[in-house]
Amino acid sequence: MDGPGLRYEQQDVIVKLVRTDRLHQLFRQSVSAVVGSFLAVLMLCWLCWERFDHTVITWWIAALAASSLLRISMFIAYFRSPDSERTPQRWERTYWVTLVLSAGIWGVGALVVVPAHDLLAQALVMLFCVGMSVSAVSCYSAYRYMTMASISLVLFPCTIWLLFQPSTLQLGMGVAALVFASFAFSATRSVADALETAFRLTREMEHAHRLSTHAAQTDELTGLKNRRAFFQQAQQLYSHCKHNRLPLCAVMLDMDHFKHINDTYGHQVGDQVLRQMGMVISRSFRENDVHGRLGGEEFAVLLPDTSIEVAQNIAEALIQSIAGLMTGPVNRISASVGVASMNAGDNDLHSLMNNADKALYRAKARGRNQVAVSE
Repeated sequence: MDGPGLRYEQQDVIVKLVRTDRLHQLFRQSVSAVVGSFLAVLMLCWLCWERFDHTVITWWIAALAASSLLRISMFIAYFRSPDSERTPQRWERTYWVTLVLSAGIWGVGALVVVPAHDLLAQALVMLFCVGMSVSAVSCYSAYRYMTMASISLVLFPCTIWLLFQPSTLQLGMGVAALVFASFAFSATRSVADALETAFRLTREMEHAHRLSTHAAQTDELTGLKNRRAFFQQAQQLYSHCKHNRLPLCAVMLDMDHFKHINDTYGHQVGDQVLRQMGMVISRSFRENDVHGRLGGEEFAVLLPDTSIEVAQNIAEALIQSIAGLMTGPVNRISASVGVASMNAGDNDLHSLMNNADKALYRAKARGRNQVAVSE
């Protein structure tokens, strides 16, 4: 893939990660909103118990309790689900449905219970509606339109009703609610943009860190691990196998007559040969094997949970794969391989690698293009 195409793909991945981060933020922040909205209704009804119709209050509380239980069950299902299933495609629409239902019940219920000729009760209802709107800004801040929808459903039913009342005080409360809503809508945009920017910067920094770490551990020419990265991971694998008493084999590979290739055909051709070697080695081993370029034309591989017989067969197959390579004017490419198995006499990783290296030199001495096993 070309450079621009790769960058577009990386940006697409970051966009998807940011969207997932916003979803996680939404669920973490809004758990308290479910309980808070229900407690707010109970408190409002308690304060205005003598001013509200008790039948209407009962229906309002019952409807909101049902929607709250529905939202709680959604939260439980979300937090119990595996991380791989916590995706926006799976949960955003469900969240939207439960939020609209709950906020709609809250706003319509507030309009239904408000007394037509009791200014104090109307003021208390509007105070609670504004309070619910403020909580929406903090709970749903990662989603601007979700915040705006929640504010509208909770605040606007009573606000619109007040705007059509004859009293100047009622009209003033309605206008004040509209002014508050306009400021709240503006704030939601700023907060949502700031959160999205923070999520994106975090993901971009993580991506840059992964790239720099990968570059520091990768041999630029072959794409394999460089010497330092190989020995770091090899030491961890050696310790694991030693501790768990698992078999471990080391494979040392050195290309035959590589200096002659460089001297005869030039370093560009030599580099191309090394690139092909990197591809062959990458394709020839398992994901849990550790392989890398130690320097020049020398490569090494560690094979965990592998017997010496299997390792020898793998090395033989590798020799055949290398023999089939063709690079420009180079008619024949070959390599010599040494194989060794970890035993009780090995004090450390270097003892194992040294045994494989000795076997490699025996393969060279026997005529090259072959595999030798440590004695």
